[in-house]
Amino acid sequence: MINRQNFHNIAGDIRFWIILFFLVRLTGITNPPLETSHNWRQCFTNMVARNFLEQDANIFYPQIDMAGDQSGITGSEFPLFNYLIFVISWIFGFEHWYGRLINLLVSTIGIWFFYQLISRILNRTTAFASTIILLSSIWFSFSRKIMPDTFSVSLMIIGLFCVYKFAVGGKVMHLILFILFSSAGALCKLPSVMFVSLVAMPVFSVKYGRRRKCALIIASLVTAGITFLWYGYWVPWLVNTWHNRLYFPVSISQGIREIIVNLPDILDKFYFSALSSFVAFGCFLAGIYLIIIRKSPVLVWIFALLTLLFGGFMLKAGRIFSMHDYYIIPYVPLMALIAGYALGSIRPLFRNILLIIIAIEGIANQHQDFFIKKSERYKLELENIADKVSRRNDLIIINVDGNPQELYFSHRKGWNIPEYRLYEEGVIPALMQKGAKYLFINQSRGKPDLDDPVVYQDEHFTVYELK
Repeated sequence: MINRQNFHNIAGDIRFWIILFFLVRLTGITNPPLETSHNWRQCFTNMVARNFLEQDANIFYPQIDMAGDQSGITGSEFPLFNYLIFVISWIFGFEHWYGRLINLLVSTIGIWFFYQLISRILNRTTAFASTIILLSSIWFSFSRKIMPDTFSVSLMIIGLFCVYKFAVGGKVMHLILFILFSSAGALCKLPSVMFVSLVAMPVFSVKYGRRRKCALIIASLVTAGITFLWYGYWVPWLVNTWHNRLYFPVSISQGIREIIVNLPDILDKFYFSALSSFVAFGCFLAGIYLIIIRKSPVLVWIFALLTLLFGGFMLKAGRIFSMHDYYIIPYVPLMALIAGYALGSIRPLFRNILLIIIAIEGIANQHQDFFIKKSERYKLELENIADKVSRRNDLIIINVDGNPQELYFSHRKGWNIPEYRLYEEGVIPALMQKGAKYLFINQSRGKPDLDDPVVYQDEHFTVYELK
């Protein structure tokens, strides 16, 4: 029987909340990537993983399907996350949802190390509040998406915990683990490399000896070097050789102009998207005020370093930053930490009430992402439709602008062509010259009247054989 004291003990144990949030996020874990939010990015991730399984398992040559008659080799982040999906698929057979579970597991472990790190550097009260805020933030939904963002940040957090363990204990194994986890995190998503800057905290501290500081500097340089080799050398080579890229960084000057033009949308990413709670954002602002007036050296330096580096990332992303919620994810653990610091400064009763409000608000603002609309499930029939009219290696065209979702579900390679371009003279003949065999028309976007024979038609799709 659970008495009042046992209840308080359980409710005050962060492990209970981490496990509870993990179990809640198992809702719809086997869903295909059909949810409204960022289905395109999830399909892209799965597309690369499936090509490792069916085309070439070389991790240095990730391939996409929307490159038409080309190989599809693309310059993207290091595909460690995709490769884990491939490994599981190689063992059990491919399924759409493996990436969800992989991300959820790693992101949950990252949350635990987030708590452990803060409780050691600051205190358990701040660590508890910060962890609940992070669990309820954008992390709540994106940690179960087939995307490497929270996955990457989690690896970096684990790496930072290893930095702490090495600084206080001096064990070489912790230094090696830091290099492995931080390199993996930075390679999976480049913005996560900003967390390596926090190694400056023990390096400039008087608590630790010169040898440990030198070792940490060398380990950080190794991580930075590995990251540079991928993003500074290998990705440009892939792009120059095969002409496919995932991201398009801009110059600093252009980034400034684009941020100014899109400032309202960018601010929205901070005051709403990041923590998914206006109450939590208010705590974040209060936390900034407190660390400044209290002159907390650790938090001021952490805040200044990460904010400066994240600002540089924003400038290089430009207007793209305003278009995608997940670009804010690397900054969210810092926001949760500062907000948690503010909550740690008030009475337990008020702190707990605010944490409950933050959790309810965060979950309420994201719960819809756990369910698939029935109106979207028709896309799951695309592969069956494609198998009825074509061979697996036939190239196809789909009337969609950019989003690889339907090409992915058709399990074919080919081209995404916006609806308006289908009517331009010479577009379809030019693609036929490159090997296009079929044109798939999603009728929700248009119903062109073509002379080519219709080989399949239902309430959603019309398929033309191109002759």
